[in-house]
Amino acid sequence: MTRLPLAAAIALLLASPAAFSSLPTFSVWPGGEAPGAKNSPASESLVERSKDPSLPDRAVTGIRAPTITVYAPEKPNGIALLVTPGGSYQRVVLDKEGSDLAPVFNARGYTLFVMTYRMPADGHAESSETPLADAQRALRTLRARAAEWHIDPHKIGIMGFSAGGHVAASLETRYSEPAYAAVDAVDRQSARPDFAVLGYPVISMDPAIAHPGSRKALIGETPTAERQHRYSPEQHVTPQTPPTFIFHAVDDPSVPVDNALVMFNALRAQQVPTELHLFAEGEHGFGIRGTRGLPAAEWPQLAMNWIASLAEMNKSRQ
Repeated sequence: MTRLPLAAAIALLLASPAAFSSLPTFSVWPGGEAPGAKNSPASESLVERSKDPSLPDRAVTGIRAPTITVYAPEKPNGIALLVTPGGSYQRVVLDKEGSDLAPVFNARGYTLFVMTYRMPADGHAESSETPLADAQRALRTLRARAAEWHIDPHKIGIMGFSAGGHVAASLETRYSEPAYAAVDAVDRQSARPDFAVLGYPVISMDPAIAHPGSRKALIGETPTAERQHRYSPEQHVTPQTPPTFIFHAVDDPSVPVDNALVMFNALRAQQVPTELHLFAEGEHGFGIRGTRGLPAAEWPQLAMNWIASLAEMNKSRQ
């Protein structure tokens, strides 16, 4: 397989931001709207936040009908990444933690599935479980339709950023907990990701290190100790939690790096295979476009090397 150098893939991203303007997109839930959205007042809205036409920065709010957009490589390697972008549990950012990733990962054969998910404070029936419900359903959908997209149903990972990292960490620790009532045969599939990649993730709801905006949107301003514990993924790691790759900038002014540290330590305590990369610079929300000239620019290659090592490790165990 011909591999596009990482620098060339990033150049393609910056030169052709509209290269993925027409892509296959499908609904997470049958019929489009999520069952729990029936009584929600949410109204979907798409906002372009960038003033530079060459660098889109779209954000969607009021999501009622979560979707998955497919970024398929020319030569699939069988590995899928379900991507949960961030947005402080108030919006989902579609580009810097979604479409921006495609040129780099597609060049290595990865199929990306970038999803939108509903917000916990938008009045959905699942309340704080809403993002987890959407993520569980999305993972099951990918597994049920794996052959359609030329992916291995046993090589489906989740990659989440910021608040989307909390979605990913929640899925990898609570995949077996029913966050919604089954609606069809797809829900017989396992919702367990085979691995997870967490980018500058929101993890703990401990107010000492939590991201205030995400915490308030997810569990309110004055949650009980039980709710705080329930929505802190580091409290729910078990030996069955999937292998996890984490990266974070030490100078992050929004989501303290302690979030990455507590998750890493929880994984180590349960002997879950894990790898942590801390970068001195990068601040928050850097994705790929915000890493130019910084060591943090290497995170995609580091993540892909780690994923490849999992495959080799699994071979050695057979």
